Amino acid sequence: MNLTKLALIASLTLAPAAILAQTPTPGQNDYNINQRKADQQQRIGQGVQSGQLTAGETSRLEHQESGINREERGMRAQDNGHLTKSDRQTIHKQQNQESRRIYRDKHNAKVR
Repeated sequence: MNLTKLALIASLTLAPAAILAQTPTPGQNDYNINQRKADQQQRIGQGVQSGQLTAGETSRLEHQESGINREERGMRAQDNGHLTKSDRQTIHKQQNQESRRIYRDKHNAKVR
């Protein structure tokens, strides 16, 4: 296993903990958002380990995930650490799109 793959697997393994550590204490309505972040990171990591995701696909998916997280932090900053109902709907929509991207990338003909 080369160093690049090892570093990628290590970063995907540690990413869910880092993401959850950066978010403020979740409100009762934020559980699903945080749980989906962790689940999607786990799906990406599983795709890397099984060879279903190429390095390019993984990079693009991680970039999309970080964009969603960045937008969520911005939304929280505007409302004193809280998400409005509209913010949660926006994030859920983005997470649904990301989930579809993960599925498509894992089930296409490309393998590492």
